[in-house]
Order: sequence, then structure tokens, then C-alpha cells
Amino acid sequence: MTSPSPVPAVPPAAVPLHEAAIEAGPLAQAAPACELLPPQGEPVVALPPELRGLLAINVIHDGRVIPPAYLARDGRPVDPAEVQDLYVRERDWGASLVAAELAGALGIAGYLHVHLARALMDFGRFPGLTPAHATYMERLAVNSPFAQWLDFEQKWRLLEEGYDAISDQADRELSRKVLTIGVHTYDPVNASGTPRPQVSVLNRAMSYQQSGRMPQGLFDPLFPDLLGEATCDRVLPGRISLHLEQAGVPVAINFPYTLPEGSVEVRSQVWHFFDHVRDRMHERHPGVAEDPIYDLVWDMLLDTNLRSSESQALRSYLHGFRTPPRGRKREFAYARRAYEHIGGLVRQDGGALVRDWSFARGRPGAIGIEVRKDLVWAFDPQGRPLHPKPEAARRLGRLLAQAIGQYLLLDRAGDAGATA
Repeated sequence: MTSPSPVPAVPPAAVPLHEAAIEAGPLAQAAPACELLPPQGEPVVALPPELRGLLAINVIHDGRVIPPAYLARDGRPVDPAEVQDLYVRERDWGASLVAAELAGALGIAGYLHVHLARALMDFGRFPGLTPAHATYMERLAVNSPFAQWLDFEQKWRLLEEGYDAISDQADRELSRKVLTIGVHTYDPVNASGTPRPQVSVLNRAMSYQQSGRMPQGLFDPLFPDLLGEATCDRVLPGRISLHLEQAGVPVAINFPYTLPEGSVEVRSQVWHFFDHVRDRMHERHPGVAEDPIYDLVWDMLLDTNLRSSESQALRSYLHGFRTPPRGRKREFAYARRAYEHIGGLVRQDGGALVRDWSFARGRPGAIGIEVRKDLVWAFDPQGRPLHPKPEAARRLGRLLAQAIGQYLLLDRAGDAGATA
């Protein structure tokens, strides 16, 4: 998740779309790319304070801001109405309502909310430009048609002021947590027209579901394929499903789709694994803790957002056998030895570190919760949003909190001392 950039604000005079009839009041004229928003309601589970501090909630697709600086095509202003349908279709209507209630019911400080509209930029994808007519799983962060409309400087600024700023905030709010919960909403029906479950719980990488392994050339090869099977303790989705089903809420697990590799849930698991390996390395070999060559390798392994050009150069040298940057041949050769040392730790004792991590009840986990949009937001017959359903969001948030509380206090019992 690490990103080297400072945290700038989104350009001022942000323009919310389609808000007049559905939400009271416009967004503030100057808005950050994301921020921690307060919870709603009172706790329904009695979690100890130290455990509440190890939980995090994020909402990345319920943003309603497209800054005017990006409403341009070939240097000419674009009427916001031109992207109105895209904005409505892309937004996770009601996700913030559920997240606020879930945060309040768990008794935590708040939830991380991305303000930028998904129609413009999707933090749940790798940085880059979405090709025109790309399928859902082929997307990159800058959405189409903005990927085709914006010039180089606009795209650069959007990723720096949007993607990198969110990455920095996510580092502060989400890293080293026992459990990170991504709250989303999805369409009421599948492409076939059949209704979707009211809630779906996601904890598996798409590539692992399809081929039983992580994709080659994406994350570092030291990240084990096995860890793509579950981004959290396997008990947690079952606990959520059982509790909600008993309350009359139909639940699916990893349906109708799984997690794309660019999702926060998958990227964070790669980050957490290499952070764990770094801790074990420093325990066993404290002499390397301050070594800048090892730091170069750790920066590469922890660059799960793929934003660092220096890390990309080292990846190319280690795995693509490309020549190192001019003047850095010796430095990169030392880095290769450090990388091999770290790899030896991962593979030591037949991969015991990986097996222990995979099945550890207390390891850091991330899970995606999909709620059907029409449960928490009203739409007209043409699919246009009308108004929120706060009572439905409150009920779902409290049910989810009860299930997660049962997991933390009962299922995870005995591992309460585990650290992220």
C-alpha cells in the first residue's frame, strides 16, 4: 500500500453530480481525496478498547466528487451531464450508510471514505488507464472515458493528487490492523436478470478462484500462491453468513464474483505478508534492520500499489534480467543478495512461515462486504437514485457488527494476543 507521495488536496470547487434531488447540501468546495468520517449510532458489541483500535473500515466507491479540473476533453470543458449516467451506474449507493452504522455498532472511531467518484478514478484497481470498452475485470484506476479525454498532465495529477493521497491515508488508517472491512454495494440483479443475494462476502482473489494461483508478473514471486485463497481467516465469512442468514438475510460467499487483484483487500494482504516477513527477518537477523540495501528490497516488496518507479526498476532487474539504472549496478547486485536472503527465510523449513501465516487465526485479514444497492437506497423504475434508506442500513450495519463481534470474541478466542 505504500506510496512515496505527500498528501495534497483534490482541486477546489469539486462538483457533485445528481445531488439536488437525492442528498441535502453539496460537498464542501475544497475536499480531500479521502478522509476518516465519523461513525453512526452506538456500539452493539462490547469489544475491548485495544481490539477496537485494530479494526478498520473503508468505503472506496461511494464518492460523489468529480473536480472541474478533470471535466475536460481535448482542452475544452465537458458538461457534467455527459458523465451523469456513468456516475450513477458506478457509484456504490448506500455503502457509506452501512459503513457508518457498522463503525458505530463496533464502537470504532470511524471509517475511511474516498470522496472521488468512481466514474473518474477507482482506488480498487492498479494505477493506469482503462482502455475503451474494457470489461469490468480489465479496468485500471483511471476510468474510461476520462482515460481517453484527459491529457498527460491531467492524468499525472489525478493519480498523484488522488490515488497517491488515498494510498498515504490508507497507510495511516489501514496498515497493521487485525481486520480491515471494505464495504461496497452492488447491482440488484446479475447480467442474466436473476436477483443477487442481499449480501455477499468476498475473501478470495479472482485469479486463485479461476486458476488456483496468483497471476505471474504482478506481485513479487515470493508472495505464495496459496495466500490468494483467502484474504482473511476462513472462519469469518462463515460466521457472517450464519448470523445474517439466521436473521433472514440471504448471503453468498465469493459470488457473483471474487476480488480483483487490484482491490484493496488483495493488495493489503500482500503488504501484510511482506511486513510480517520483514518482522521475522529483523528478529532473526537484527543486523540488517538498518541496512539501506535491505530497505530498497523491502520498499519493492511493499510497493503493492505498483506506484514506485525505483521499485519497478529493481523488479525488472531481479525478475526480468534487465540492466540496472546507470551507476547503480553494484547497488542492485547487493540488493539481489539481500532479496535472496529474504527468499531463503520464506522458503525455510519447507515453507513453514507461509503455512503458519496462512492458518494463523490472529493474522491480519481483509474482507469485502457487498450489499445490494436497492436494500439501502431507493431507485425509480429507470434505475435513477431517489433517496437513502437509513433504517435498512442501520439494521444491516448492526447485524454485521454482531457477526464480526462474535468472530472476534468467540471464534478468535485464544489468539487475542496476536498482533497485526
